[in-house]
Amino acid sequence: MKLSHLAGFAVAAATLASVATPAKAAAPAEFQVCAACHSTKPGVIKIGPSLAGVVGRKAGTMPGFKYSAAMKKAGWIWDVKKLTAYIDDPQKVVPGNRMPFFGTHNMKTAHAVAEYLATLKK
Repeated sequence: MKLSHLAGFAVAAATLASVATPAKAAAPAEFQVCAACHSTKPGVIKIGPSLAGVVGRKAGTMPGFKYSAAMKKAGWIWDVKKLTAYIDDPQKVVPGNRMPFFGTHNMKTAHAVAEYLATLKK
């Protein structure tokens, strides 16, 4: 087989791989505040729990992280809507939580961060 044919196969394979594997969403600039305390890598605990796989996870249940009693009692499964509200005003959504973040108080910003979090897989 000619070298030019091999190059063509390599280009075709790379093209298929890029179509088959969706690119990871870029974090919005506002996420840098979150990244100071939260990892996006599965199971990595910093000051706060990992945010990998947070959408679909029951609040207050990531193994290895010591949650506040308020967060343990929350009882819901995180989705984009609930995360948006929480990022906007954590104390309003979970009174008594320990997260030292006062919220964005900007629903557009909070929603952008929540949408990004929804792309993070376990």
